[in-house]
Amino acid sequence: MKNQWSVVSGNKRGVTLIELIVTMAILAVLASVVMPLARATVKRSKELELRRDLRMIRTAIDEYKKAWDEGRIKQELGGNGYPKTLSVLAEGVDDIKSPKSGAKIRFLRRIPRDPVNPDKNIPPEESWRLRSYDSDPDDPKEGDDVYDVYSKSEETGLDGTPYKEW
Repeated sequence: MKNQWSVVSGNKRGVTLIELIVTMAILAVLASVVMPLARATVKRSKELELRRDLRMIRTAIDEYKKAWDEGRIKQELGGNGYPKTLSVLAEGVDDIKSPKSGAKIRFLRRIPRDPVNPDKNIPPEESWRLRSYDSDPDDPKEGDDVYDVYSKSEETGLDGTPYKEW
């Protein structure tokens, strides 16, 4: 008599229900191991992108300040040499020392979006928190210029530090 729970094809014996259950259990265990690793890999890639974007924006701010110190940017009375907005870094400013009329200095091709900011519906410039030159490092606040940027995300990185402290 043939096993009523097996799949029969021709003269060959098929897979029993127990074999199928054991296989599914093994696959479930493997999936439970792989899923956290996949989530960690995605988070790690976002963190690498965040570090890269922060470095890029901060370098652009420093280059803006350097151009201001060198007199290549029109200096306003009472200014400190930092850009008024993040958009200025991508839009560019007039290079007053250039022999070419209307030459601009651009510091970024575009403003990158904060990769860990949960709100994807806002413009990239608004995805970052800004710190002005006059604000305290321990209590950063926006002001008349952009001295530094940091993430708005309240999440914590894989290393245990909050993204907003990077």
